[in-house]
Amino acid sequence: MNEEKYEPVIGLEVHIQLLTDSKAYSGDSTEFGAAANTNVSPISLGHPGVLPMVNEKMIEYAVKLGLACHCGIRETNEFARKNYFYADMPKGYQISQHETPICNGGYITIKDQEGGEKRINLTRIHMEEDSGKSLHDQDPFNTLIDLNRAGVPLLEMVSEPEIKTPEEAYQFLTEVRKLVRYLDICDGNMEEGSMRCDANISVMLRGSDTFGEKVEVKNMNSIRNVQRALEHEIERQKNCLETGEPIYQETRTFDAVAGTTSVMRTKEAADDYRYFTEPDLPQVIVNQEFVDSVQAELPKLPDELFVKYTKVLGLSAYDATVIIDSKSISAYYEELISVTTDYKAAANWLMGPIKSYLNENAMSIGEFVIKPKQIASLIALVDEGKISHSVAAKSVFPMLLDHPEGNPETLASEADLIQDSDEDSIQDFVKLAIEKYPDKVAEYKAGKKGLIGLFMGEVMKLSKGKADPKKANQLVQELLK
Repeated sequence: MNEEKYEPVIGLEVHIQLLTDSKAYSGDSTEFGAAANTNVSPISLGHPGVLPMVNEKMIEYAVKLGLACHCGIRETNEFARKNYFYADMPKGYQISQHETPICNGGYITIKDQEGGEKRINLTRIHMEEDSGKSLHDQDPFNTLIDLNRAGVPLLEMVSEPEIKTPEEAYQFLTEVRKLVRYLDICDGNMEEGSMRCDANISVMLRGSDTFGEKVEVKNMNSIRNVQRALEHEIERQKNCLETGEPIYQETRTFDAVAGTTSVMRTKEAADDYRYFTEPDLPQVIVNQEFVDSVQAELPKLPDELFVKYTKVLGLSAYDATVIIDSKSISAYYEELISVTTDYKAAANWLMGPIKSYLNENAMSIGEFVIKPKQIASLIALVDEGKISHSVAAKSVFPMLLDHPEGNPETLASEADLIQDSDEDSIQDFVKLAIEKYPDKVAEYKAGKKGLIGLFMGEVMKLSKGKADPKKANQLVQELLK
């Protein structure tokens, strides 16, 4: 099939479960992993006569995400009842926002195929509550219901249909996950359901301004599976268009094992939900003073850090991207550069010995025992010529792992690792090295400059690795002349 004939149109709906202690409209706990049906109350179960109350943290987190995504923040917010019945929706409706989303517009920046920046515009971000959870794999004959999740606060982020490829969708979700983790509003774990994604996709003739029939795909438990589901669905819809088979507006589920989608139900329209204003909740006014207070508390976000690391500190785009990818890693780097001005060396230590140690021991940076000030002292020892980088990484670094409160210079000194920077003593070693290889001296003078390594190796051997390599190299070249 001609790949250039069709183009996909993709929009994503991302459901972000918030890290609040209590639910969206009740005081029930949101603890993950609690015994089934223990984090419930008459309010979250929708008993007659109970009244919900809005969780202020949910509003704060919504404003945080909206500001981070460059959205407009709505001042007057109303809640609505979205009516539908599932076994895991105990009230028979979901409290959501319909016509007054708290965040409007905004965008997420990703990289296009050429590596340039591309903005994916957002339609809205609104507040709502989660449903419970249906368990289909714990009983061979029955579906079990756990209502602990019912009422947990969510933010739903809706993108404009501007995503053109499954790879762009993957990038978009990766950036959203990174953002919510930096903001500390969600842990972003799709495998545990705390961040979920529904994908809307259609295929149209390339260059057309008329979208094809939209299909929604659900039940994807990883960013990679979203990409796989989109890849399959694009090909399925292209084949339908080629063979004349109709494409219906429907909701499909993704089978991660088979890598295919299948029909769940025909797609509901907004009318099917019978939205109406939630009568038990008053309007919520989000004034500018509140927005300003949230803005003042925002942490440094990935885009801001990238500019700082590349434009101010002089790191490469690759180094900056690797550091920023994890909030905990970038936080360690921020602390490290507060105590050293050798920013490149700091990045090299973080991405080299430190990350290697963490990977080998399946540890997070939060479990790393060496504080940034010790790494800064180690960098200073190398910069001052007291030890080589090799000695620092292979000898002193392991010592610090065993004695994390130790002083790097003291540890190096006690191990007799401090380099000899005295020019006279180094010159003695250089003379001995050159005298040992008179034939190689002749070859060097005849043009074989690569032999400098032989003499340097001998110098380091004679000095037991303690000669300052820079001074030794300089003296070797001078004497060989």
